[in-house]
Amino acid sequence: MSLVFDALVIGSGPGGLAIAAALCNQGLRVAGLATTPPPVEWSNTYGIWCNELEPMKMTHLLSHRWQNCVTYTLDQKISLQREYGLFDNVKLQSHFLKQCEQGKMVWHQGTATSIEHLPSHSCVTTTQGAKVAARVVIDVSGHKPALLKRPQSDRIAYQAAYGIVGTFSSPPIDAQQFVLMDYRSDHLSPAQRQEEPPTFLYAMDLGGGVFFVEETSLANSPAVSFEVLKKRLYQRLAFRGVQVNHIHHIEYCLFPMNLPLPLINQSVMGFGGAASMVHPASGYMVGALIRRAPGVAAAIAQALNHPNGSPGEIAATGWQTLWSTEEIRKHALYRFGLENLMRFDEGTLQAFFASFFQLSLPQWSGFLANTLSIPEMLQTMLNLFGRTTNEVRWNLMRSAWSDRALLWEVWHPQVNVDPENKPDSRSK
Repeated sequence: MSLVFDALVIGSGPGGLAIAAALCNQGLRVAGLATTPPPVEWSNTYGIWCNELEPMKMTHLLSHRWQNCVTYTLDQKISLQREYGLFDNVKLQSHFLKQCEQGKMVWHQGTATSIEHLPSHSCVTTTQGAKVAARVVIDVSGHKPALLKRPQSDRIAYQAAYGIVGTFSSPPIDAQQFVLMDYRSDHLSPAQRQEEPPTFLYAMDLGGGVFFVEETSLANSPAVSFEVLKKRLYQRLAFRGVQVNHIHHIEYCLFPMNLPLPLINQSVMGFGGAASMVHPASGYMVGALIRRAPGVAAAIAQALNHPNGSPGEIAATGWQTLWSTEEIRKHALYRFGLENLMRFDEGTLQAFFASFFQLSLPQWSGFLANTLSIPEMLQTMLNLFGRTTNEVRWNLMRSAWSDRALLWEVWHPQVNVDPENKPDSRSK
């Protein structure tokens, strides 16, 4: 093991390739470690609002775009007046891999099992006994990371979804339409509405008589099972006289929404789901991965310019960029929003979203994309409070007391540190 790379990226999903490509663009010597090195098929669908991609000139990576984007809530149809897109996974992966190849990135096959931090670099050992050394290691291996540490939590909320790509006896949604949320529940029995967590339909017309329909639980603890979601999806379709003719693909989606932030003073850097980058109030992440990878990579590259920098010092620079004080404060505010969404009954939840999507486009779109500042987020929440129903207002006021610890964190952000890892490199 004579070669020490500048950076080792663990993981080859969208997050792993996004940060690997950004590091390569900084002129760094980058290695990758994955159970199956790319190219590999990504089975999940990744959607994004088109205007998030336009500044990065990446709209050509979309396979579909919809201008007719709607939400159904409280039995009303709300036109979102915003264009939505679906990534072509092959194009998105190829986009990142081309940058990795230009940077002469080296991929290793295996699963990381342990890491040793030395004064000048870190050494990762795989299940096969292979060793890969780098000045900084970036764990992008998903929500159950290989090496990253985070505090334990006894109440993790999960977004869960069961989806079908296929053909149907009749169109399940309008032609050339994208449905962000259809919370209508007229297909459910009164007992289901009262006793089971609310779910919604996420759907899109893929053209050629093919549709994607997905029953989704926004957030629940414990997670809503795939069996319940499948039953609800078929129940929803049957209520509208729609039968499934042929299934091309079944999608299972399950991920945590409110994982605690990682321990910021550890000597391993993180990115993506491993670094708790999922938007706690919506589940969005892909846009944030693409938008934030270049800035994190630039910070790491700058730290690597110091030849005597330790792995902990280099990782600290990355952590400070990814989870700045402002981002930690916003994360607490989003978690406060998530707690409200999980507490709302179906009627209150529908009233909330009816008010939310009637906010100005910059407000609700910025909230979902996590591009608002703290003052802008608070103004958005005040505007929502002013235009929503009394039931929603009462629940929000009650939550301000019951979840006051989260609101306290907005003004007094809590940094998670490992007390056994001293000194705290973040404070240097």
